[in-house]
Amino acid sequence: MEESVTVKRHALASLALLSIAGLALAGCSSAPAAGSEGGSDAAAATSLADFGDMAALEEAAKAEGALNVIALPRNWANYGEILDAFSAKYPEITINEANPDGSSQDEIDAATNLEGQDTAPDVFDLGAAVALANTDMFAPYQVEGWDDIPDALKEQSGLWVGDYGGYMSIGYDPDAVPEPTSLDDLLGAEYRGKVAINGDPTQAGSAFAAVGLAAVQNGGDLDDFQPGIDFFSELNKAGNFLKVDPDTSTITSGETPVVFDWDYLNAGLTSELEGQRNWEVVVLPGTGYAGYYNQAINKSAPHPAAARLWQEFLYSDEGQNLWLAGGARPVRADAMVEAGTIDADLYDALPETPEETVVPSGEQSDAAATLLGENWASAVQ
Repeated sequence: MEESVTVKRHALASLALLSIAGLALAGCSSAPAAGSEGGSDAAAATSLADFGDMAALEEAAKAEGALNVIALPRNWANYGEILDAFSAKYPEITINEANPDGSSQDEIDAATNLEGQDTAPDVFDLGAAVALANTDMFAPYQVEGWDDIPDALKEQSGLWVGDYGGYMSIGYDPDAVPEPTSLDDLLGAEYRGKVAINGDPTQAGSAFAAVGLAAVQNGGDLDDFQPGIDFFSELNKAGNFLKVDPDTSTITSGETPVVFDWDYLNAGLTSELEGQRNWEVVVLPGTGYAGYYNQAINKSAPHPAAARLWQEFLYSDEGQNLWLAGGARPVRADAMVEAGTIDADLYDALPETPEETVVPSGEQSDAAATLLGENWASAVQ
């Protein structure tokens, strides 16, 4: 994967093929679980075939009766509707939602601290850097639609799999600040004490991407995030950087009138805040920064069958169209377009993409994560 690639117009195919390209690690594949005629050990299952069929997986998951998820805000990429749809389809399975506003790293920390307990997370939704750093905690699993997922967006044995993605954007309140047309605009006095990112870039995928965007828009590239760190240092020195994790309440109150976040999340706030706060979204011209979030199964999941059923649901046509309803780009979109199973109206409504798009390789993500760990705190202290 080269350091930058060009993606023309709104070719979802190109974004899927290029985003996080190079993340495919050489992880060891796992042999299928040994099972009897009725099914298999759910914790060792690497595909639906190990259960026999979908009905057998559903039966095993219903017998477990629960699914533990973590760090899934209901206003994030349509997760609320996705969680409710799964519950409606499988009312026998209780979804336990923990720490909805947590970061990717919080998910890993919870799994480590709760290992062996019934309350440990069954599944993860992770940014690229955190996923790559923790593959030893994941169980390999290939969903039924595996062949529809571009190779660049999945680890070869199924330890992690890209699921939904988009572009780093800036959401802003037009009643509080002028529309930003470049990152330099954010350094102006009109934005003093008003610019936030979604989390800590050493722990949260969206914040990591915000620094990446700042790097590539300031003469840097994906091999060196330092220009992005320097931009936020300058933003901080100008008094414009808010060290507040933004959410609906901080935006509604006016505390965080400018927020770096994925385009589908900022776009979702536009409708969510209607009648309370005006909210508009801009993907800056020039180089765009794209990325996918990744699904993974906790190898120590207390409900291993339910964890695998959840994955099957997310990658089904129904689940993929629910991502699309949240403004995110589903990973199986190309195959669904060809099969005629995608929601055409939602697909056609996706915004035009930047003229040039860059995405980090696995090696670049690792290097950027190391650099952020060394330099971020001092840059914005």
